[in-house]
Amino acid sequence: MPEYERAMRPEDLTRLFVERSNAGDAAGVAALYEEGAVMAYPPGELTVGREAIRALWEEVLAHRPRFEPEQPLPTLAGDGIALTSTPPRDGAGARAQVVRRQPDGSWLRLLDQPEFVRPGD
Repeated sequence: MPEYERAMRPEDLTRLFVERSNAGDAAGVAALYEEGAVMAYPPGELTVGREAIRALWEEVLAHRPRFEPEQPLPTLAGDGIALTSTPPRDGAGARAQVVRRQPDGSWLRLLDQPEFVRPGD
């Protein structure tokens, strides 16, 4: 696997996700997740494990979507775990991730909820 820039702050993960997604780099996106990470995507399903996340992003990125940076909400952190979130530009719900500090001081996603919708929507 190529040497990727590491997220040295929890907030770096969102920026790196946008950069790697827009570059069509599914392996780079997957490298932002722990080996056993869980992603609540596609809607109504779970994608479990870095390799499954990579395969999912290969499919998604084959359609060449364009991601725009979203202003992060304040990070809630304590004892090597952090909650990061962003409000989507379209105002539809929110996105949230639980991230964990790694032994080298970098951060990786552990749980990823890329789409929350308002109840009743």
